[in-house]
Amino acid sequence: MKSARTLVLLALLMPLSALAQTALHDGQGNALPDTSSAKSSEGFSASMVVTADPEWQQKWENPVNGVPRFELATEVKEGGSLYILSFLANPKLDAAGMAQVRCDLRITRPDGSLSGDEHDLPCFVTQLDTDPNSVYLSSVGMKFTAEAGDPKGTWTVAINVRDTLRNVTIPLQSSFEMR
Repeated sequence: MKSARTLVLLALLMPLSALAQTALHDGQGNALPDTSSAKSSEGFSASMVVTADPEWQQKWENPVNGVPRFELATEVKEGGSLYILSFLANPKLDAAGMAQVRCDLRITRPDGSLSGDEHDLPCFVTQLDTDPNSVYLSSVGMKFTAEAGDPKGTWTVAINVRDTLRNVTIPLQSSFEMR
């Protein structure tokens, strides 16, 4: 991976337990249907957002009306950047209140070759002092910067979010066009 696309284990995000938001439901409290980028299994939920908004972290930490809003991005031009974020809700906790969620991250170029392939990353390994049903920002994400020479076409991002205590893996996928 080029340095501009280096996997960022978003350690700069502050302690994860302080970043909880409301659960994966619509404004009326109805559970959201599964999509390729947002799914639930056995009570565990995960989602992925691709946004071009450089203010995403500010919106997450200081949401308007209690709910952060991210504009989804589907394309990027040379010199532009995208932020790939992953979220989860309701991880199973062990007897000590620890969540054990790990992730795999794969970025595939338009020609099918890999730009990045990381496995078994600790994306949410923490003790929770807040409601596990809240939505939490995972520590696995990345900033993608479109550079000269990058292949044009559809890039695919896949994140497997694995609740190791529940023995559940949620595969997420999204894509964007490099123009």
